[in-house]
Amino acid sequence: MSLTKTYPKAGKTCKVKFELSADLAKGAKSVRVLGDFNGWNTKSDSSKMKKNNDGSFIKEIALEQGKEFQFRYLIDGKRWENDENADKYVPAPNSPDDNSVVIVGFAH
Repeated sequence: MSLTKTYPKAGKTCKVKFELSADLAKGAKSVRVLGDFNGWNTKSDSSKMKKNNDGSFIKEIALEQGKEFQFRYLIDGKRWENDENADKYVPAPNSPDDNSVVIVGFAH
C-alpha cells in the first residue's frame, strides 16, 4: 500500500494516490476508499478504486491542502483494511478499530 501526494504549482488541492496492494486485496473483486473526503459513502462511484492487472487497486483523489482526512479501504463490501503507510492512525468513532489518516500539507 502507499500514499503518493502530488502538489500542483498553483491551487489549493493536492492529488493523493491511494493504493491497496494485491497481497492485502487477496483476490478482491472490488475495493472502495472511504473517508472524511467522501462522507464514508459506500454507494458513491467516487469511492470505487480501479483494479490493476496485478490485483492491486488504485484511486487518485484531489484533497484540500492543510487538512487531515481519516480513511479506510472497504474490500468486497465486507472487510475493512487500514493503509500501512498512512501518515498516522486515530481511534475510529464508531468501532474499536483505528482509522488511517492522510495529512495533506501545503505546497512549498
